[in-house]
Amino acid sequence: MKSIREDHPLRRLFKGLVENAFCTEVGLCDPALTDYLIDLLVNFVRLDELYALRDAAGRRLDQVAAMLASLTCGTDGVRGEDELLVYRHIGDFALFWSGVYPEHLRHSRGIAFKDRLLDYVQQGKRSYGIASRLANENASPPASLFGRLSSEFEFCCHGLGLVRRGWEQTDPATCHRATTLLY
Repeated sequence: MKSIREDHPLRRLFKGLVENAFCTEVGLCDPALTDYLIDLLVNFVRLDELYALRDAAGRRLDQVAAMLASLTCGTDGVRGEDELLVYRHIGDFALFWSGVYPEHLRHSRGIAFKDRLLDYVQQGKRSYGIASRLANENASPPASLFGRLSSEFEFCCHGLGLVRRGWEQTDPATCHRATTLLY
């Protein structure tokens, strides 16, 4: 997948909103953490990134329960680097929905919603915690960043909620310019 370039208007919009929310409102002035969250928002603009995990038949996994099940399905289950990627994605997915669109989680609790009994905040914290133990400190992102995402998960949710409010209050012309250049 081709990444959105650093000088893209959408990335600049998210960068400004994330840095403002986290440094001035939340009090988490951690450049590695804010850069990670900016990348998460930019990447999750694309649905193929939000729903990047697939089952053996190639169907997208759109619920945390199915993602967790993918870790144990098959003959040997998922191990090593793939296991890290799954836990990282579960953390990212849970953080995105809990922080940016928490109302989606409240309204999606119907019978067909497998995640109706899961606490996304707890699953996100747990997944980032596991990712921190699986990751290497010399990798990008380092293990310590996943540890911070786990321990600061609720603050990150709050900050992403502030980011959403910020973009909802942004001049529509600015947002239109950013999205029309995306594809």
